[in-house]
Amino acid sequence: MNTNADLLRELRIDRSPGPPPSRKGLWIALGVIFAVAVLALAGWWLFARDRAVPVRTATAVSLAAGNAPASVLDASGYVVARRMATVSAKITGRVREVRIEEGMRVEEGQVMATLDPIDADAQRALSASQLAAARSEIARVQAQLAEAEANARRLQALVGQQLVSRAQVDQAVATRDALRAQLESARRNAQVAGDSLRISDIGVDNTVVRAPFSGVVIAKAAQPGEIVSPLSAGGGFTRTGIGTIVDMDSLEVEVDVGEAYIGRVQPKMPVEATLNSYPDWKIPAEVIAIIPTADRGKATVKVRVALKEKDARIVPDMGVTVSFLEKAPAQGAEPRRGVRVPAAAVVQRDGADAVFVVAGETAELRKVEAGGKLGDDREVLSGLAPGETVVVDPPAELAHDATVTTATK
Repeated sequence: MNTNADLLRELRIDRSPGPPPSRKGLWIALGVIFAVAVLALAGWWLFARDRAVPVRTATAVSLAAGNAPASVLDASGYVVARRMATVSAKITGRVREVRIEEGMRVEEGQVMATLDPIDADAQRALSASQLAAARSEIARVQAQLAEAEANARRLQALVGQQLVSRAQVDQAVATRDALRAQLESARRNAQVAGDSLRISDIGVDNTVVRAPFSGVVIAKAAQPGEIVSPLSAGGGFTRTGIGTIVDMDSLEVEVDVGEAYIGRVQPKMPVEATLNSYPDWKIPAEVIAIIPTADRGKATVKVRVALKEKDARIVPDMGVTVSFLEKAPAQGAEPRRGVRVPAAAVVQRDGADAVFVVAGETAELRKVEAGGKLGDDREVLSGLAPGETVVVDPPAELAHDATVTTATK
């Protein structure tokens, strides 16, 4: 067993010199410090990149560019035809032939369809027979009248010689006058028969359906064998029309403008129309009239716009976007100063109008002198040059000289 003295000797501190330190650990420490520094720089760079504010931008356009009129209001509407008709027969009848198809152009008076003319032809034949009978009656009465007049003249000559009695003369004169009255009645009957024949001719003509004006067929509604009528008396089995035609020269645009903005629209105001189907085609137009009534439900006023270009691509019921333009400046007038930018680009900072101008990757807050609205845009009279890029709808956290990432509007 160990004694206490042995245990105390074991607790004694060894003061002998140890082995010399190795340089390998020093290089490892320096490598770790360098790696941490690189990771810190990379993290700072990534963090700073994530701090860039994403914004939408637009380019300032000079108001004097080409002296082009600016838009004061944008609205949407539809192409409508002022002259459109569903053509029907004037009488009820069975369709015998249809001569139209969708997309076909017809001229005024061109036959579109014919109805079965059996009844009309029979009525015309009857009227013609009645007229012939009336004319035969005229000839018979004229022959009798000629005989009666000759008899009356002969008896009047004999009564002076006292060869016949006065009673015989009076009877001959009465017979003559009665025949004259019969002749007048026969002539009137013949006139009535002639009028009846002309009406029958109209009835025959009514079995032919003609185009009331020149246009393009947009719908074919009847087929041979169907019954057509100007009135829908036969329910679903009776057609009320042969087809629908549209005068393409009468196409115009109807636009619903909000009551709050109708004051910007004036008659004869220039308009630029864009069909939704052809967004790159700008059609010159002009305001025809402002309809003097409002839609209570939609709080809008209808405006009629005339298209100055006629083209087969324009068809009824197409959607249209129109821009009501300022009147073009007079020739020789001074160019307008300033630029136009989206209205959402102009903000209030420190009680003044300002815009954020993007240069490189930073946004500069710049105070400007803003003017009136031009539709969805706004005038900037000073403080901004044409071609500069501005921020649209700048976020509230966007500050002067902030880093931004841009996307053109």
